[in-house]
Amino acid sequence: MTYSIILIVVMIAIFYFMLIRPENKKKKAAEELRNSLSVGDEVTTIGGIIGTICAVKDMSVVLETGADRVRIEMTKWSIGTKGAQAGNGADAAAKNEKKK
Repeated sequence: MTYSIILIVVMIAIFYFMLIRPENKKKKAAEELRNSLSVGDEVTTIGGIIGTICAVKDMSVVLETGADRVRIEMTKWSIGTKGAQAGNGADAAAKNEKKK
């Protein structure tokens, strides 16, 4: 009886540390990213659009994309990453591997 209770408690603790806690950390980091957006930041949306922020509103941002200076208003939750783009780093790493 006591062994089964201890086993259940251990299972719940493992479930918490393996699933719930990391998910909460990701949500908190994403919220901090979206709250720290400012004009001039280069961002990538979750849909893959890369642009520079030219206006920040309460619930949305205005992105300027490409050389033709198209402006798109998007909600803040659609921003995926900020700063150096992940795709550029991956391409450079792949080229370095080919050279070796």
